[in-house]
Order: sequence, then C-alpha cells, then structure tokens
Amino acid sequence: MAQREDVRNVAIIAHVDHGKTTLVDGLLKEAGSFREGEVLTERAMDSNDLERERGITILSKCTSVTWNDIRINLVDTPGHADFGGEVERVLGMVDAVCLIVDANEGPMPQTRFVTMKAFELGLPAILVVNKIDRPRVEPDEAVDKVFDLFSSLGATDEQLDFPVIYASAKEGFAINQLTDERKGFRPLLDAIVDKVPPAPGDADAPLCMQCATLAYDDFLGYMAIGRVRSGSVKVGDRVMQALRDGGKREFRIQKVLGFQGLKRFELEQGRAGDIIALTGMSELNVGETITSITDPIVLPTLKVDAPTMVMEFRPNDSPFAGTEGKFVTSRNIRERLMREIKSNIALRVEETGEAGVFRVSGRGELHLSILIETMRREGFELCVSPPKVITKESEDGTLLEPWEDVTIELEDEYSGIVIEEMGRRLGTMNVMEPAGEGRTRLVYRMPARGLIGYRSQFLTATRGTGTISSQFAEYAPYGGSLKGRANGVLVALEQGQTSAYSLFTLQDRGTLFIGNAVKVYGGMIVGENARANDLIVNPNKAKALNNIRTHSHDEKLTLAPPRDMSLEIALEFINDDELVEVTPKSIRLRKKSLDHNVRKREDKAAAALA
Repeated sequence: MAQREDVRNVAIIAHVDHGKTTLVDGLLKEAGSFREGEVLTERAMDSNDLERERGITILSKCTSVTWNDIRINLVDTPGHADFGGEVERVLGMVDAVCLIVDANEGPMPQTRFVTMKAFELGLPAILVVNKIDRPRVEPDEAVDKVFDLFSSLGATDEQLDFPVIYASAKEGFAINQLTDERKGFRPLLDAIVDKVPPAPGDADAPLCMQCATLAYDDFLGYMAIGRVRSGSVKVGDRVMQALRDGGKREFRIQKVLGFQGLKRFELEQGRAGDIIALTGMSELNVGETITSITDPIVLPTLKVDAPTMVMEFRPNDSPFAGTEGKFVTSRNIRERLMREIKSNIALRVEETGEAGVFRVSGRGELHLSILIETMRREGFELCVSPPKVITKESEDGTLLEPWEDVTIELEDEYSGIVIEEMGRRLGTMNVMEPAGEGRTRLVYRMPARGLIGYRSQFLTATRGTGTISSQFAEYAPYGGSLKGRANGVLVALEQGQTSAYSLFTLQDRGTLFIGNAVKVYGGMIVGENARANDLIVNPNKAKALNNIRTHSHDEKLTLAPPRDMSLEIALEFINDDELVEVTPKSIRLRKKSLDHNVRKREDKAAAALA
C-alpha cells in the first residue's frame, strides 16, 4: 500500500494523571508551535473549563507539529476509564501509540485498558517513562512491569520490541538513557519520526474518511474530524455522507481545515494519511463515513463498550423552577441530550413512559456527572435521580452486575480507615504491597455500585494524598445488598427564607446543608437527621418580637458551618425517593414528591404492599 513518508499519526495514551497533556505541551513548545513572546497556558490542550478545574482530559483533541519537515499529528486522549469511549474511537485514526507511564506507579488499570485497545488494532507502542525527576523512583522497574503487561495482553514480538524514552514533562526534557543530558524533547520527537510507521493511504483512490470526533462552530456549523483513509478532498467537492442509520446524504465541502499547534488553519486539500476537519454538512454523527459519490467506500460504524450506569433526567418542577436557568423545559433537555449522543457515543438516551423523564446511561458516575455539570454551566435546570448500575441476567437466570478492578495508593497511616470502608462497600482485596517509602498499594475487586460517591470521601479520608482509579472488569453475580444511608433527612415544611434563630435550634437535630438567609421550599432537604427517620422541620421560623429585654433573650446565636454538597456527594447521598435539583447557581436536594401528605400516602401504600 502507498505511504505518506512526510506524515506520522500517533496517539498519546496513559492512565489518568500520568502527564499526557503536559507532555504534549512540551512537544508543541519544542517544535516551535508557539511564537516568541506568546503567553503559554499550562496544559494548553485542556481547553475546556471543566478539564482545567479537575485536571483531567475529557475530550480527545488533535494537534500537529512539524519536525525535520515531517508532520506529526498528535491526538491527546482522556486517561479516565469513564471516557474510554473517546479513546476507542480515536485509536482508529493513528498508526502507533505513545504510552506514558509514571516512573513511580508503573502501569495502572487504565494503562491496561488503553493498551489492550491499541493492541487489538495491531498498533506498535513507544514507551515514555514520565516523572523520573521525582525522588525514589524506579524507572527500570516500571519498564519491566510494562513488558509484563504487554506479554499478558498477547503482544506480538514486534510490539514487545518497543523503544523506551525517559522523560519529565514538568521539567521539560526527554532522554534515551538515564545518564544523558536532560535538555528538551528532541529524543522523543526523533523516536516518533523513526519508529512510527509512515501514514498509509493511496491519494489516487476514491475518497474515504470516517468521522472519529466532531466539533460545532457557530459560523462553520458541524466539523467532521478524522483521518483520510484514501483519496483526497478539497473545497467545493461534492461528497456523500453515509449515515449511521444506513441512509445517504450528499453535500458540498465548505472548508478543509488542518491543525497546527493549538490553532486550526485552512488547507487547499486533504490527502490520504492527513488528520483534518471538514465542514459543509447539515447534520453529523460520530462514526459516519464521508466518501466519494461515484465510487463509495463505507466503513463499519464504530463499536464501543456498553454503558454500566444509568440515571433519570427530568425537568425541574420545584417552586424555584426557571428562576436561575435559561433552559428549563423537557423539550430543551431532550434536544441537548440528543445533541450530546451525536458526539458522545458511549452515552445512551431513552425516553421513559413518564412524560419528560429520560433514562441516560453512561460508562460510570464521572461520565454522567461531567454531562450534568456541563449542562448546568450552559444554563440548564434539571432534576436527576441517584445513579444505578445496569444489571443483566445470565442464561441460567442468575442476576449479574458490573464489577470493577480498583487500584489505590495512599500513605500507610490512612490504610486502616480505607480498608474498613472498602470492606463495607463489598470490596475484596487481592493485592496489598508497598509502593515506595511510607506508601501502600491496594488492589480490590468490587461491585461498581460500591464506588458511587466514594472518590470524594476517599480524598477526605486520605487528606488529599491518596489516588484511586478503577477499571470495568466483568459482569459477575450480584454481590449482595449494600448498606445505604443510615440516617434520615430534615425536610423543609414550607417555602420561605431561613433564619438563624430557627437554624440554631435545628442544628441539634442533625447536620445542616444550608446557612442563614437561604431561600427554601416545602419538600426541600435542608439537612441530615441524627436519627433514622425523616423529620419535617421549619427552618424559616423567626424570633417573636416583644419588649422583653433580658440577658438570656439576647444571646448571640452561633451556627455551625453547613456541609458543602458537591454534585458527586449529593448523588451518593440521596435515596430512591429523592432527587438532586441542578441549576446554574445552585445544587439542592429534594424529595420527589414535595407535598408531605402525598409522601405519607405513598409510604402507607408501600408498607401495605410489603
């Protein structure tokens, strides 16, 4: 097959927080993609606000650098297992992968997942052992572990003969040997040019390009981003779009865009082997093929692993609906979800029998919470149910649920509290080993539902010094009942504004979620009860005004700080009869039925059935 000797296509893959995006920053800088004096942003490829705040990559992104007259197309991929769908589909665009491994941690669960997907496509790997500047690291031990991982995944002899580069993305160097001078990323760029196969593709064949990811621009409309498998395409060409449902649509190419550094620029034409963006189509879904009208080549649609967790999205019907957001109706929510599944192919959306309620399934709790947070920032108001795992039945009728492999690294002093909590959440410890001075590595197999909401609790338990990561393992028999929330909640009686006088008396009943002078409504959850039952309270009661002036009457009221409920903590906290109300300005907890009398009737009916 014909090859493009001037093009190399490579994906950067790694476990979360092993330094992919920082390394791409270094490669862009080394290759001169930033002009002199340009202000450089740390983790420049993480262009999304959520990505910057959380320090993780959520969406895969393309860029390219020119090195020794060869164009290197780089694809930065997510490292978190919940966004594995992004990784699966972009690996089809490249001819090799650059696997980044932390010199201290070695291969982690997501490392195994992304490497397995790369090997299934027959891609060779370049190993980059990152963070070698840290104290007490064992780079050679990390290389040995990667070799063992490759062997266990059934790598070919060619894949096992992988080049190794040692690097520190933060300090800005890559070296071939640990004794080499530590300056710049030239050795890594040279290794990519020498070891990555030239991009295959016949520019004279009929056009064929699969949309691996898409973007939307207010001026250009939909942009199909992918690799040209064969043929060439230029502005003004009429081409055919093979739709996901088997239909066909013709359109004219408006623009052909290439990538250089952090910018897109117009190209005269894209040829086989190039990674480009095309515009001109009226509608677009990920996985669709853009091909020649006269001699079409239609590629099979992309396949990704099935989702494991489901939630219900519904319009906000509380008394405060529409006061903080722009998009509040079920039609707005439906349009937004349908737009999301065009690009987020690991997501599933179904309409339920209940009007305005949508079942949204994803790869995990983080996958779904990122979608909710994104919609919230776009101005949506909605209510969401607690996340639930998707169960199956085996051929013999056994109930199966998703189980995950969980890897934890933490300081020795915190291991006791974490081991106790993982046991309570049905985790089975498989490995406990030292992970450097004063640190321990734990490996568990546990049900996916046991992990819901635990990440934030884990960070609190380890004082922010621990790391936890998980990877879907298999569907296995149901692990048994998981102890839920032990305490009931404090439910507001009526609409109004909280007063310090009332909250001062209520804080003896449990833990409050709200402070003074906060607007509440009947059925809203304002705190956690110290006992197991739900308690209806009035946080709005003001102090009666009278003319009595005594020392005891005028005591200063001191309120304990309310518990801060983030989206993830709120999703774990709520029970089946409760919802999280999400708006651009607030996250509130509430009962599904706001009317107390209706809830009493529902409880009586449930008790009678039991």
